[in-house]
Amino acid sequence: MNFNSGRWMRMIIPFFIVVIAILSTSHIAFSDDLIKFRGIWKIVSFVQEVQATGERRPFFGKNPTGYVIFTPEGRMMACIEAEGRKAPQSDEDRAKLHKTMIAYTGIYRIEGDKFITKVDVSWNPEWDGTDQVRFFKLKGDHLEIVSAWAPSAIIPGRPMIRGFWALERVK
Repeated sequence: MNFNSGRWMRMIIPFFIVVIAILSTSHIAFSDDLIKFRGIWKIVSFVQEVQATGERRPFFGKNPTGYVIFTPEGRMMACIEAEGRKAPQSDEDRAKLHKTMIAYTGIYRIEGDKFITKVDVSWNPEWDGTDQVRFFKLKGDHLEIVSAWAPSAIIPGRPMIRGFWALERVK
């Protein structure tokens, strides 16, 4: 085949135009989703599933409080507390409070339907320096997050668990 022929150019140019159009459209859609993803999200519910039993239960009660924030610069921050927390009166109370919250921050990246946070500060030092993987679905002002299976940092015996978070955008 003569690569300098006009016929080859007439065949290949439309192919490249289609490829560029597809890549441009997917990039625009991805960028649009990324922009919609950024912001402040208030926790609505937090359900935990135990892998061994399939049991699901509200984690931190039926009305946990907290926020997840995604900045345009790529930082993610999460702080979630159980309902009914009270100021500690003793060292034992202070130790129990550790089991009624989750807080961490780090730089996040998005890969398809998941975001991965490289944790640099956490309520649980075991998470520092790790990649925390979360799967997400964005539906307007509603964000659903499912964590990857991991050993519990809170439940005795450290069973494998995952969390289901429902969040709403703060306006």
